[in-house]
Amino acid sequence: MQESLIVYQELGFKAEVCYTICMSSLITAHSLSKSYGTQGLFNDISFTFCSGDRIGLIGPNGAGKSTLLKILMGFEKPDEGHTSRRQNLRIGYAGQFPEFPELPVEEVLIQHNLNRDEFEAQTRARILLGKAQFKDFTQNAATLSGGWKKRLDILRALMDEPDILLLDEPTNHLDLEGIVWLEKFLSKEKITYAIVSHDRYFLKNVANKFIELNKCYPQGLFISEGDLNTFIERKELFLQAQAQHQQGLSSQVRDEIDWLRRSPKARTTKSQARIDKAYQLMDELSEIKQRNKVIKVDIDFSASERETKKLLTSKNLTKSLGGKELFKGIDLTLSPGSRLGIVGNNGTGKTTLLKVLAGEISHDAGTVKYADDLRLVYFDQHREHIPSDISLRRALAPNSDTVHYRGQDIHVNGWAKKFLFSPDRLELPVKCLSGGERARILIAKLMLEPADILFLDEPTNDLDIPTLEVIEANLKEFAGAIVLISHDRCLMERVCTQLLSLEGEKGAHFYADYSQWESSLARSYTESKKTAPPKPQLTAASKPKKLSYKEQKELDGMEQSIASAEEQISSFQKKLDDPITHSDAQKSLECYQHLAEAQKALELLFERWAFLENLSKG
Repeated sequence: MQESLIVYQELGFKAEVCYTICMSSLITAHSLSKSYGTQGLFNDISFTFCSGDRIGLIGPNGAGKSTLLKILMGFEKPDEGHTSRRQNLRIGYAGQFPEFPELPVEEVLIQHNLNRDEFEAQTRARILLGKAQFKDFTQNAATLSGGWKKRLDILRALMDEPDILLLDEPTNHLDLEGIVWLEKFLSKEKITYAIVSHDRYFLKNVANKFIELNKCYPQGLFISEGDLNTFIERKELFLQAQAQHQQGLSSQVRDEIDWLRRSPKARTTKSQARIDKAYQLMDELSEIKQRNKVIKVDIDFSASERETKKLLTSKNLTKSLGGKELFKGIDLTLSPGSRLGIVGNNGTGKTTLLKVLAGEISHDAGTVKYADDLRLVYFDQHREHIPSDISLRRALAPNSDTVHYRGQDIHVNGWAKKFLFSPDRLELPVKCLSGGERARILIAKLMLEPADILFLDEPTNDLDIPTLEVIEANLKEFAGAIVLISHDRCLMERVCTQLLSLEGEKGAHFYADYSQWESSLARSYTESKKTAPPKPQLTAASKPKKLSYKEQKELDGMEQSIASAEEQISSFQKKLDDPITHSDAQKSLECYQHLAEAQKALELLFERWAFLENLSKG
């Protein structure tokens, strides 16, 4: 039995909240500490991952979440402490930035196999690729989009049927459909996992336990069993209790300071213990004050306060790339206060449309009209254009040690503090910063430019939850117009007043809000599931006229034959979803082959029915 202290008992929490008791531990961290230079990530933290845990690992940017996963994998070593694992434990890992060789996706998975022969590896690879909705198992892994690389990387981590799966920001670069797929995929897979993510809806749907790395806690982390709402409630209770504890300590320390200031006659050598206790209380108060100090990133987008009713108008906007039509005939108007969200699957042209509206690239047909002297600001989801070898100082203030913001010059030290960067980190190279910290640099640049319209392409990638909440509040208060692409459903729902859905061949459709679009998506999915191949409807007019007795009998029974074939396909599909089938490689492959044969047989039945029908009509 492993017990992990997660809150102060002295603050009045019940025992079941104060301790997490693990009956079947997989990985245990013992007093781990890690720093990079002068930047301390975490110090003396201990916890256990248990069988059945579905952990959401959260915390502010720079808390060391990704580093912690790498330590658990053995990719990095802690400065102090160690980890212990259950014997023969298998761990799968999918990082933030997966890369693949120039190989077919199936071959990538087969080569990652460590414990199977090639036949078993191929079976496992095909089953996983099917679950992840890959249509072509021979496509080049190196040329996949970011979202499909994410899917493939998760499959690669699952190839050896790990006992625990570690996922670092798995929803980054996935479109909304991909995130919904991942949620359903994880719910079906009977596996323990720990996921680093800032996607609030995603965490709510996939996690049954939360671990937050944060220096506001006495042990540097807070552990809560249960869903996201339970975690938030317990965290708030803890922080309230810690604040009350600070008030009580402050009162005690005031009394002790008054006593210390009295004349020496009042303090004999017999009172040395009280003197020591007084200084101990002061140290404790200083520590708890530091923990209770809440610092938020200071984000405030600058609007130009333009009063023009129409900032941008597009008519019949059309664009193709590589011979593929992305969108056609889009009409829209942006006015001050407009909050347009663009949604759609990967490859439907969301970023392309954003760039066309922002004037970054040209359109094929239609028109885009801007108000006079319109000021546009574009936030790029790709952050490679921030040179990795320059210092944080030069990234924040490229030309001098000051920035000009809202009519005044601000020294880079003060500007850095607005984005939670301490002055002693200003000489640190950008390459040493976390993904969230790099995102904050881009937001700092964005704030320096007064804008009539903000074009934001995935601005929330890697940002921690407190920063996301600040961004939400500021976007809702922004006086200009916003065009937003984001996979963060919570942000889209709270900020956007209208959604434009790019649906490929189905065209583009507007929705009043995120909920309406989501409902429409659910209806489309349900309708597509209900749609089956057309079954023959025999009428008196279509009765065979020139068929033999056997052919007539075959045609009369064709409906029943097709129904039986469909039932057989459904049966094989259910077997493939059965965990017992998954555990047996030979059975899995046989079932996979039988399903393919059944589908082929159904196709032949329809071809045969069409032939007999034509023959009967002479």
